[in-house]
Amino acid sequence: MSQAEHEVRTDGNRGPGDAEVAALDAHWRAANYLAVGQIYLMGNPLLTEPLRPEHIKPRLLGHWGTSPGLNLVYTHLNRVIKQRGIEALCVWGPGHGGPAVLANSWLEGSYSETYPDVTRDADGMERLFRQFSFPGGVPSHVAPETPGSIHEGGELGYSLSHAYGAAFDRPELLVACVVGDGEAETGPLAASWHSNKFLDPVRDGAVLPILHLNGYKIANPTVLARLPEHELDRLLHGYGHHVLHVTGDDPMTVHRAMAVAMDTALDHIAAIRRTAREEGIADRPSWPVIVLRTPKGWTGPGEVDGLPVEGTWRSHQVPLSGVRDSPDHLRQLEAWLRSYRPEELFDERGRPRPDVLAWVPEGVRRLGSTPYANGGLLLRDLPVPPLERHAVAVDRPGAGRHEPTAVLGGLLADVMEATSDRRDFRLVGPDETASNRLQAVYGATGKAWQAGTLPTDEHLDRHGRVMEILSEHTCQGWLEGYLLTGRHGLFSC
Repeated sequence: MSQAEHEVRTDGNRGPGDAEVAALDAHWRAANYLAVGQIYLMGNPLLTEPLRPEHIKPRLLGHWGTSPGLNLVYTHLNRVIKQRGIEALCVWGPGHGGPAVLANSWLEGSYSETYPDVTRDADGMERLFRQFSFPGGVPSHVAPETPGSIHEGGELGYSLSHAYGAAFDRPELLVACVVGDGEAETGPLAASWHSNKFLDPVRDGAVLPILHLNGYKIANPTVLARLPEHELDRLLHGYGHHVLHVTGDDPMTVHRAMAVAMDTALDHIAAIRRTAREEGIADRPSWPVIVLRTPKGWTGPGEVDGLPVEGTWRSHQVPLSGVRDSPDHLRQLEAWLRSYRPEELFDERGRPRPDVLAWVPEGVRRLGSTPYANGGLLLRDLPVPPLERHAVAVDRPGAGRHEPTAVLGGLLADVMEATSDRRDFRLVGPDETASNRLQAVYGATGKAWQAGTLPTDEHLDRHGRVMEILSEHTCQGWLEGYLLTGRHGLFSC
Protein backbone atom coordinates (compact mmCIF):
# COMPACT_ATOMS: atom_id res chain seq x y z
CA MET A 1 0.00 0.00 0.00
CA SER A 2 1.39 3.39 -0.95
CA GLN A 3 2.02 6.23 1.47
CA ALA A 4 -0.77 8.21 -0.20
CA GLU A 5 -3.23 5.40 0.47
CA HIS A 6 -2.28 5.49 4.15
CA GLU A 7 -3.05 9.18 4.58
CA VAL A 8 -6.07 10.27 6.58
CA ARG A 9 -7.40 13.45 5.06
CA THR A 10 -8.42 16.33 7.28
CA ASP A 11 -9.81 18.65 4.60
CA GLY A 12 -13.33 18.64 6.03
CA ASN A 13 -12.23 19.20 9.62
CA ARG A 14 -11.40 22.82 10.23
CA GLY A 15 -11.44 22.49 13.98
CA PRO A 16 -13.28 24.47 16.65
CA GLY A 17 -13.63 28.25 16.69
CA ASP A 18 -11.83 30.65 19.01
CA ALA A 19 -14.46 30.52 21.76
CA GLU A 20 -14.51 26.73 21.71
CA VAL A 21 -10.72 26.56 21.89
CA ALA A 22 -10.74 29.01 24.82
CA ALA A 23 -13.17 26.73 26.67
CA LEU A 24 -11.02 23.69 25.96
CA ASP A 25 -7.99 25.55 27.27
CA ALA A 26 -9.85 26.61 30.41
CA HIS A 27 -10.72 23.01 31.19
CA TRP A 28 -7.15 21.89 30.51
CA ARG A 29 -5.68 24.62 32.73
CA ALA A 30 -8.10 23.71 35.52
CA ALA A 31 -7.10 20.05 35.31
CA ASN A 32 -3.42 20.99 35.34
CA TYR A 33 -3.95 23.20 38.39
CA LEU A 34 -5.72 20.39 40.22
CA ALA A 35 -3.00 17.90 39.28
CA VAL A 36 -0.26 20.12 40.71
CA GLY A 37 -2.35 20.82 43.79
CA GLN A 38 -2.75 17.12 44.51
CA ILE A 39 1.00 16.55 44.42
CA TYR A 40 1.92 19.51 46.64
CA LEU A 41 -0.88 21.07 48.69
CA MET A 42 -2.69 20.17 51.89
CA GLY A 43 -4.15 23.63 52.48
CA ASN A 44 -4.89 26.97 50.77
CA PRO A 45 -6.33 25.22 47.67
CA LEU A 46 -7.45 28.40 45.89
CA LEU A 47 -4.33 30.42 46.78
CA THR A 48 -6.41 32.95 48.68
CA GLU A 49 -3.24 33.83 50.57
CA PRO A 50 0.47 33.50 49.78
CA LEU A 51 1.78 29.96 50.02
CA ARG A 52 3.48 29.06 53.28
CA PRO A 53 5.42 25.90 54.21
CA GLU A 54 2.53 24.61 56.33
CA HIS A 55 0.36 24.49 53.19
CA ILE A 56 2.74 21.92 51.68
CA LYS A 57 2.61 18.18 52.29
CA PRO A 58 5.48 16.91 54.43
CA ARG A 59 6.28 14.19 51.89
CA LEU A 60 5.81 14.83 48.18
CA LEU A 61 4.75 11.92 45.98
CA GLY A 62 3.23 11.73 42.52
CA HIS A 63 3.98 12.00 38.83
CA TRP A 64 3.67 15.36 37.14
CA GLY A 65 5.44 14.60 33.85
CA THR A 66 2.65 12.70 32.11
CA SER A 67 -0.24 14.62 33.69
CA PRO A 68 -0.56 17.57 31.28
CA GLY A 69 -0.70 15.21 28.31
CA LEU A 70 -3.37 13.08 29.96
CA ASN A 71 -5.31 16.23 30.83
CA LEU A 72 -5.18 17.27 27.18
CA VAL A 73 -6.53 13.92 26.01
CA TYR A 74 -9.31 13.91 28.63
CA THR A 75 -10.32 17.45 27.65
CA HIS A 76 -10.54 16.60 23.96
CA LEU A 77 -12.34 13.31 24.53
CA ASN A 78 -14.94 15.32 26.44
CA ARG A 79 -15.49 17.51 23.38
CA VAL A 80 -16.10 14.69 20.91
CA ILE A 81 -18.25 12.74 23.36
CA LYS A 82 -20.48 15.75 23.96
CA GLN A 83 -20.51 16.93 20.36
CA ARG A 84 -21.18 13.53 18.79
CA GLY A 85 -23.19 11.89 21.58
CA ILE A 86 -20.96 8.82 21.59
CA GLU A 87 -20.47 6.19 24.27
CA ALA A 88 -16.82 6.08 25.25
CA LEU A 89 -14.33 4.62 27.68
CA CYS A 90 -10.69 5.57 28.10
CA VAL A 91 -7.82 3.36 29.21
CA TRP A 92 -4.99 5.42 30.70
CA GLY A 93 -1.76 3.56 29.95
CA PRO A 94 0.48 6.00 31.85
CA GLY A 95 -1.59 5.18 34.91
CA HIS A 96 1.05 6.62 37.22
CA GLY A 97 -0.46 9.94 36.11
CA GLY A 98 -3.18 9.53 38.71
CA PRO A 99 -3.39 13.27 39.45
CA ALA A 100 -4.70 13.90 35.93
CA VAL A 101 -7.51 11.34 35.94
CA LEU A 102 -8.55 12.29 39.47
CA ALA A 103 -8.56 15.98 38.52
CA ASN A 104 -10.81 15.42 35.53
CA SER A 105 -13.26 13.17 37.34
CA TRP A 106 -13.54 15.84 40.06
CA LEU A 107 -14.13 18.57 37.48
CA GLU A 108 -16.90 16.64 35.73
CA GLY A 109 -18.59 15.75 39.03
CA SER A 110 -18.15 11.98 38.82
CA TYR A 111 -15.73 11.93 41.73
CA SER A 112 -18.07 13.77 44.08
CA GLU A 113 -20.96 11.49 43.12
CA THR A 114 -18.83 8.45 43.95
CA TYR A 115 -17.26 10.00 47.07
CA PRO A 116 -19.74 12.58 48.42
CA ASP A 117 -17.32 13.84 51.07
CA VAL A 118 -15.08 15.20 48.29
CA THR A 119 -17.43 17.96 47.22
CA ARG A 120 -17.00 20.04 44.08
CA ASP A 121 -16.06 23.24 45.92
CA ALA A 122 -13.14 24.66 47.91
CA ASP A 123 -13.59 22.25 50.82
CA GLY A 124 -13.76 19.30 48.46
CA MET A 125 -10.78 20.57 46.51
CA GLU A 126 -8.74 20.73 49.70
CA ARG A 127 -9.79 17.16 50.55
CA LEU A 128 -8.92 16.04 47.01
CA PHE A 129 -5.46 17.57 47.41
CA ARG A 130 -4.82 16.34 50.93
CA GLN A 131 -5.83 12.70 50.34
CA PHE A 132 -3.58 12.18 47.33
CA SER A 133 -0.59 9.94 48.16
CA PHE A 134 -1.30 10.58 51.83
CA PRO A 135 -1.78 8.14 54.73
CA GLY A 136 -5.38 6.94 54.67
CA GLY A 137 -5.89 8.61 51.31
CA VAL A 138 -5.76 7.47 47.69
CA PRO A 139 -2.92 6.01 45.60
CA SER A 140 -0.78 8.08 43.26
CA HIS A 141 -1.67 5.75 40.38
CA VAL A 142 -4.97 5.30 38.58
CA ALA A 143 -6.42 2.64 40.85
CA PRO A 144 -9.54 0.43 40.82
CA GLU A 145 -11.37 2.95 43.01
CA THR A 146 -10.71 5.77 40.51
CA PRO A 147 -13.98 6.61 38.70
CA GLY A 148 -13.93 5.50 35.07
CA SER A 149 -10.89 3.24 35.43
CA ILE A 150 -10.49 -0.40 34.38
CA HIS A 151 -6.69 -0.28 34.17
CA GLU A 152 -4.35 -0.02 37.16
CA GLY A 153 -1.37 2.11 36.33
CA GLY A 154 1.35 0.28 38.23
CA GLU A 155 2.12 -2.57 35.83
CA LEU A 156 2.90 -1.11 32.43
CA GLY A 157 2.15 -2.84 29.15
CA TYR A 158 -1.47 -3.96 29.27
CA SER A 159 -3.35 -0.80 28.33
CA LEU A 160 -3.89 -1.59 24.66
CA SER A 161 -4.93 -5.20 25.22
CA HIS A 162 -7.32 -4.01 27.94
CA ALA A 163 -8.77 -1.50 25.48
CA TYR A 164 -9.37 -4.14 22.82
CA GLY A 165 -10.88 -6.51 25.36
CA ALA A 166 -13.30 -3.77 26.38
CA ALA A 167 -14.25 -3.15 22.74
CA PHE A 168 -15.01 -6.77 21.78
CA ASP A 169 -18.76 -7.35 21.41
CA ARG A 170 -19.57 -3.71 22.19
CA PRO A 171 -20.46 -2.40 18.70
CA GLU A 172 -21.59 0.98 20.03
CA LEU A 173 -18.44 1.74 22.06
CA LEU A 174 -15.36 3.86 21.40
CA VAL A 175 -12.40 2.88 23.58
CA ALA A 176 -9.65 5.47 23.58
CA CYS A 177 -6.31 4.24 24.87
CA VAL A 178 -3.40 6.46 25.85
CA VAL A 179 -0.17 4.53 25.32
CA GLY A 180 2.85 6.02 27.06
CA ASP A 181 6.09 5.99 25.10
CA GLY A 182 7.87 4.30 28.00
CA GLU A 183 5.12 1.70 28.25
CA ALA A 184 5.46 1.12 24.51
CA GLU A 185 8.88 -0.46 25.16
CA THR A 186 7.35 -3.39 27.07
CA GLY A 187 6.74 -6.80 25.53
CA PRO A 188 3.03 -6.95 26.39
CA LEU A 189 2.38 -3.61 24.71
CA ALA A 190 4.45 -4.43 21.64
CA ALA A 191 2.47 -7.63 21.00
CA SER A 192 -0.89 -5.98 21.61
CA TRP A 193 -0.57 -3.70 18.54
CA HIS A 194 -1.65 -6.80 16.58
CA SER A 195 -5.03 -6.80 18.31
CA ASN A 196 -6.50 -4.87 15.39
CA LYS A 197 -6.25 -8.07 13.32
CA PHE A 198 -8.94 -9.50 15.62
CA LEU A 199 -11.29 -6.50 15.85
CA ASP A 200 -14.55 -7.03 13.97
CA PRO A 201 -15.92 -3.69 12.70
CA VAL A 202 -19.41 -5.19 12.51
CA ARG A 203 -19.83 -6.78 15.95
CA ASP A 204 -17.13 -4.99 17.98
CA GLY A 205 -16.50 -1.44 19.08
CA ALA A 206 -13.57 0.71 17.98
CA VAL A 207 -10.23 1.34 19.65
CA LEU A 208 -8.42 4.65 19.15
CA PRO A 209 -4.80 4.40 20.34
CA ILE A 210 -3.21 7.71 21.29
CA LEU A 211 0.55 7.23 21.46
CA HIS A 212 1.85 9.94 23.76
CA LEU A 213 5.46 10.78 23.01
CA ASN A 214 6.65 13.08 25.78
CA GLY A 215 10.14 11.81 25.22
CA TYR A 216 11.30 10.37 28.53
CA LYS A 217 10.92 7.67 31.11
CA ILE A 218 12.16 8.17 34.70
CA ALA A 219 15.75 8.95 33.72
CA ASN A 220 16.16 7.99 30.06
CA PRO A 221 14.82 8.94 26.65
CA THR A 222 12.20 6.69 25.09
CA VAL A 223 12.92 4.68 21.97
CA LEU A 224 9.87 5.68 19.93
CA ALA A 225 10.29 9.38 20.67
CA ARG A 226 13.81 9.28 19.23
CA LEU A 227 12.83 7.51 16.00
CA PRO A 228 12.68 9.74 12.94
CA GLU A 229 9.06 10.46 12.12
CA HIS A 230 9.15 8.50 8.87
CA GLU A 231 10.41 5.41 10.72
CA LEU A 232 7.70 5.68 13.35
CA ASP A 233 5.08 6.13 10.64
CA ARG A 234 6.27 3.01 8.86
CA LEU A 235 6.19 1.05 12.09
CA LEU A 236 2.61 2.07 12.84
CA HIS A 237 1.57 1.60 9.21
CA GLY A 238 3.01 -1.89 9.41
CA TYR A 239 0.84 -2.55 12.44
CA GLY A 240 -2.14 -1.60 10.29
CA HIS A 241 -2.84 1.99 11.30
CA HIS A 242 -3.47 5.34 9.66
CA VAL A 243 -1.26 7.86 11.47
CA LEU A 244 -2.32 11.33 12.60
CA HIS A 245 0.29 13.58 14.20
CA VAL A 246 -0.25 16.29 16.81
CA THR A 247 2.98 18.04 17.77
CA GLY A 248 3.76 21.23 19.65
CA ASP A 249 4.28 23.13 22.86
CA ASP A 250 2.04 26.17 22.27
CA PRO A 251 -1.22 25.28 24.01
CA MET A 252 -3.64 27.01 21.65
CA THR A 253 -1.94 25.57 18.59
CA VAL A 254 -1.99 22.09 20.09
CA HIS A 255 -5.67 22.42 21.06
CA ARG A 256 -6.59 23.20 17.47
CA ALA A 257 -4.46 20.40 16.06
CA MET A 258 -5.78 17.89 18.59
CA ALA A 259 -9.38 18.80 17.85
CA VAL A 260 -8.81 18.29 14.12
CA ALA A 261 -7.04 14.98 14.73
CA MET A 262 -9.83 13.71 16.96
CA ASP A 263 -12.50 14.69 14.46
CA THR A 264 -10.57 13.12 11.61
CA ALA A 265 -10.02 9.89 13.53
CA LEU A 266 -13.67 9.58 14.54
CA ASP A 267 -14.87 10.35 11.01
CA HIS A 268 -12.56 7.61 9.75
CA ILE A 269 -13.83 5.15 12.36
CA ALA A 270 -17.43 5.99 11.45
CA ALA A 271 -16.67 5.35 7.77
CA ILE A 272 -15.10 1.96 8.56
CA ARG A 273 -18.09 0.94 10.64
CA ARG A 274 -20.63 2.16 8.11
CA THR A 275 -18.97 0.32 5.22
CA ALA A 276 -18.57 -2.92 7.17
CA ARG A 277 -22.10 -2.90 8.57
CA GLU A 278 -23.86 -1.89 5.36
CA GLU A 279 -21.73 -3.55 2.69
CA GLY A 280 -19.82 -6.27 4.54
CA ILE A 281 -16.10 -6.68 5.17
CA ALA A 282 -13.93 -7.02 2.08
CA ASP A 283 -10.52 -6.29 3.59
CA ARG A 284 -9.14 -5.64 7.04
CA PRO A 285 -9.55 -1.92 7.73
CA SER A 286 -6.70 0.35 8.74
CA TRP A 287 -7.75 2.03 11.96
CA PRO A 288 -6.49 5.50 12.96
CA VAL A 289 -3.86 6.15 15.60
CA ILE A 290 -2.94 9.58 16.97
CA VAL A 291 0.70 10.31 17.74
CA LEU A 292 0.70 13.10 20.33
CA ARG A 293 4.09 14.72 20.83
CA THR A 294 4.15 17.29 23.65
CA PRO A 295 6.81 18.12 26.27
CA LYS A 296 7.11 16.03 29.41
CA GLY A 297 6.05 18.20 32.33
CA TRP A 298 4.46 20.70 29.94
CA THR A 299 3.58 24.06 31.57
CA GLY A 300 5.63 23.16 34.66
CA PRO A 301 8.84 24.83 35.86
CA GLY A 302 11.22 25.41 33.00
CA GLU A 303 14.29 25.35 35.22
CA VAL A 304 14.96 24.38 38.84
CA ASP A 305 18.25 25.07 40.62
CA GLY A 306 19.87 25.96 37.32
CA LEU A 307 18.89 22.71 35.57
CA PRO A 308 16.31 22.32 32.78
CA VAL A 309 13.12 20.55 33.90
CA GLU A 310 10.18 21.07 31.53
CA GLY A 311 10.65 18.87 28.48
CA THR A 312 13.19 16.64 30.24
CA TRP A 313 13.23 13.52 32.39
CA ARG A 314 13.58 15.71 35.51
CA SER A 315 9.86 16.52 35.30
CA HIS A 316 8.82 12.87 35.58
CA GLN A 317 7.77 12.95 39.23
CA VAL A 318 8.09 15.98 41.55
CA PRO A 319 9.86 18.86 39.77
CA LEU A 320 10.24 20.97 42.93
CA SER A 321 11.26 18.65 45.73
CA GLY A 322 12.31 21.02 48.52
CA VAL A 323 9.30 23.30 48.77
CA ARG A 324 8.95 23.17 52.56
CA ASP A 325 12.59 24.01 53.14
CA SER A 326 13.53 26.19 50.18
CA PRO A 327 11.97 29.66 49.88
CA ASP A 328 12.99 29.69 46.22
CA HIS A 329 11.20 26.41 45.52
CA LEU A 330 8.15 27.69 47.40
CA ARG A 331 8.16 30.85 45.29
CA GLN A 332 8.46 28.80 42.09
CA LEU A 333 5.58 26.56 43.11
CA GLU A 334 3.29 29.51 43.78
CA ALA A 335 4.22 31.09 40.46
CA TRP A 336 3.58 27.77 38.72
CA LEU A 337 0.14 27.38 40.27
CA ARG A 338 -0.81 31.00 39.57
CA SER A 339 0.27 30.62 35.93
CA TYR A 340 -2.98 28.69 35.36
CA ARG A 341 -4.97 31.75 36.52
CA PRO A 342 -7.18 29.84 38.99
CA GLU A 343 -9.36 32.89 39.63
CA GLU A 344 -10.61 32.50 36.03
CA LEU A 345 -11.30 28.79 36.50
CA PHE A 346 -13.02 28.57 39.90
CA ASP A 347 -15.48 30.91 41.58
CA GLU A 348 -15.08 32.26 45.11
CA ARG A 349 -16.54 29.03 46.51
CA GLY A 350 -14.12 26.87 44.54
CA ARG A 351 -16.65 25.60 42.02
CA PRO A 352 -15.58 25.22 38.37
CA ARG A 353 -16.80 28.14 36.29
CA PRO A 354 -19.14 27.53 33.31
CA ASP A 355 -16.39 27.97 30.70
CA VAL A 356 -14.40 25.18 32.33
CA LEU A 357 -17.37 22.82 32.05
CA ALA A 358 -18.54 23.89 28.60
CA TRP A 359 -17.36 20.69 26.91
CA VAL A 360 -18.01 18.27 29.77
CA PRO A 361 -20.61 15.61 28.86
CA GLU A 362 -23.53 14.84 31.15
CA GLY A 363 -24.63 11.80 33.10
CA VAL A 364 -23.26 8.42 32.07
CA ARG A 365 -21.54 9.95 29.04
CA ARG A 366 -18.88 11.34 31.39
CA LEU A 367 -15.73 9.24 31.31
CA GLY A 368 -15.79 8.91 35.09
CA SER A 369 -19.41 7.72 35.10
CA THR A 370 -19.53 5.38 32.13
CA PRO A 371 -21.07 2.03 33.10
CA TYR A 372 -18.53 0.33 30.83
CA ALA A 373 -15.90 1.07 33.47
CA ASN A 374 -18.04 -0.56 36.16
CA GLY A 375 -18.77 -3.94 34.66
CA GLY A 376 -20.94 -5.06 37.55
CA LEU A 377 -23.63 -2.67 36.34
CA LEU A 378 -23.81 -4.47 32.98
CA LEU A 379 -23.08 -8.07 33.95
CA ARG A 380 -25.76 -10.68 33.29
CA ASP A 381 -25.79 -14.24 34.59
CA LEU A 382 -24.09 -16.66 32.24
CA PRO A 383 -26.60 -19.17 30.80
CA VAL A 384 -24.79 -22.41 31.65
CA PRO A 385 -26.63 -25.42 30.19
CA PRO A 386 -27.57 -28.39 32.41
CA LEU A 387 -24.39 -30.20 33.34
CA GLU A 388 -26.15 -33.56 33.10
CA ARG A 389 -26.03 -33.30 29.31
CA HIS A 390 -22.26 -33.58 29.51
CA ALA A 391 -22.06 -36.18 32.25
CA VAL A 392 -19.78 -39.15 31.60
CA ALA A 393 -21.22 -42.57 32.33
CA VAL A 394 -19.05 -44.65 34.66
CA ASP A 395 -20.31 -48.24 34.82
CA ARG A 396 -17.53 -49.42 37.08
CA PRO A 397 -14.19 -48.00 38.27
CA GLY A 398 -11.35 -48.06 35.76
CA ALA A 399 -13.52 -49.32 32.90
CA GLY A 400 -13.89 -46.19 30.76
CA ARG A 401 -11.58 -43.82 28.90
CA HIS A 402 -12.50 -40.16 28.64
CA GLU A 403 -10.74 -36.83 28.11
CA PRO A 404 -12.03 -34.32 30.65
CA THR A 405 -11.14 -31.30 28.51
CA ALA A 406 -12.87 -32.84 25.49
CA VAL A 407 -16.00 -33.09 27.59
CA LEU A 408 -15.47 -29.48 28.66
CA GLY A 409 -15.24 -28.51 24.99
CA GLY A 410 -18.77 -29.78 24.46
CA LEU A 411 -20.00 -27.76 27.42
CA LEU A 412 -18.26 -24.64 26.08
CA ALA A 413 -19.92 -25.18 22.70
CA ASP A 414 -23.29 -25.15 24.45
CA VAL A 415 -22.36 -21.95 26.28
CA MET A 416 -21.36 -20.37 22.97
CA GLU A 417 -24.72 -21.40 21.48
CA ALA A 418 -26.60 -20.03 24.48
CA THR A 419 -24.83 -16.66 24.16
CA SER A 420 -24.88 -16.41 20.36
CA ASP A 421 -27.31 -13.49 20.39
CA ARG A 422 -26.00 -11.84 23.56
CA ARG A 423 -22.35 -12.20 22.55
CA ASP A 424 -21.00 -11.89 26.08
CA PHE A 425 -18.80 -14.98 26.33
CA ARG A 426 -15.38 -15.54 24.74
CA LEU A 427 -12.73 -18.25 24.88
CA VAL A 428 -9.17 -16.92 24.88
CA GLY A 429 -5.92 -18.83 24.56
CA PRO A 430 -2.37 -18.87 23.13
CA ASP A 431 -3.06 -21.27 20.21
CA GLU A 432 -4.04 -24.10 22.56
CA THR A 433 -7.78 -24.57 22.05
CA ALA A 434 -7.28 -27.69 19.95
CA SER A 435 -4.25 -28.98 21.85
CA ASN A 436 -6.25 -28.69 25.06
CA ARG A 437 -8.96 -30.81 23.38
CA LEU A 438 -11.56 -28.03 23.46
CA GLN A 439 -12.12 -28.09 19.69
CA ALA A 440 -15.78 -29.05 20.03
CA VAL A 441 -16.37 -25.35 20.57
CA TYR A 442 -15.77 -24.81 16.85
CA GLY A 443 -19.16 -26.38 16.23
CA ALA A 444 -20.68 -23.22 17.71
CA THR A 445 -18.26 -20.45 16.73
CA GLY A 446 -15.01 -19.89 14.89
CA LYS A 447 -11.75 -18.15 15.65
CA ALA A 448 -11.84 -14.36 15.42
CA TRP A 449 -9.68 -13.29 12.49
CA GLN A 450 -9.56 -10.19 10.29
CA ALA A 451 -6.23 -10.78 8.50
CA GLY A 452 -5.66 -12.70 5.28
CA THR A 453 -6.81 -16.29 4.81
CA LEU A 454 -5.67 -19.32 2.78
CA PRO A 455 -7.71 -22.29 1.49
CA THR A 456 -6.02 -24.59 4.01
CA ASP A 457 -7.12 -22.53 7.03
CA GLU A 458 -9.72 -23.96 9.37
CA HIS A 459 -12.29 -22.36 11.65
CA LEU A 460 -11.25 -18.75 10.93
CA ASP A 461 -14.27 -16.48 11.20
CA ARG A 462 -14.58 -12.70 10.99
CA HIS A 463 -17.28 -12.85 13.65
CA GLY A 464 -15.82 -15.67 15.75
CA ARG A 465 -15.58 -15.63 19.54
CA VAL A 466 -12.56 -17.84 20.09
CA MET A 467 -9.49 -15.62 20.44
CA GLU A 468 -6.05 -17.09 19.79
CA ILE A 469 -2.73 -15.27 19.73
CA LEU A 470 0.55 -16.68 21.01
CA SER A 471 1.21 -13.81 23.42
CA GLU A 472 -0.21 -14.87 26.77
CA HIS A 473 0.22 -11.26 27.86
CA THR A 474 -2.22 -10.20 25.15
CA CYS A 475 -4.61 -13.05 25.96
CA GLN A 476 -4.63 -12.00 29.60
CA GLY A 477 -5.17 -8.35 28.70
CA TRP A 478 -7.99 -9.12 26.28
CA LEU A 479 -9.83 -11.23 28.82
CA GLU A 480 -9.32 -8.73 31.65
CA GLY A 481 -10.71 -5.92 29.51
CA TYR A 482 -13.63 -8.12 28.48
CA LEU A 483 -14.50 -9.22 32.01
CA LEU A 484 -14.06 -5.81 33.62
CA THR A 485 -16.62 -4.35 31.22
CA GLY A 486 -19.32 -6.80 32.24
CA ARG A 487 -18.90 -10.01 30.26
CA HIS A 488 -17.79 -13.63 30.78
CA GLY A 489 -14.89 -15.67 29.44
CA LEU A 490 -12.37 -18.44 29.89
CA PHE A 491 -8.57 -18.39 29.47
CA SER A 492 -7.33 -21.74 28.18
CA CYS A 493 -3.56 -22.05 28.44
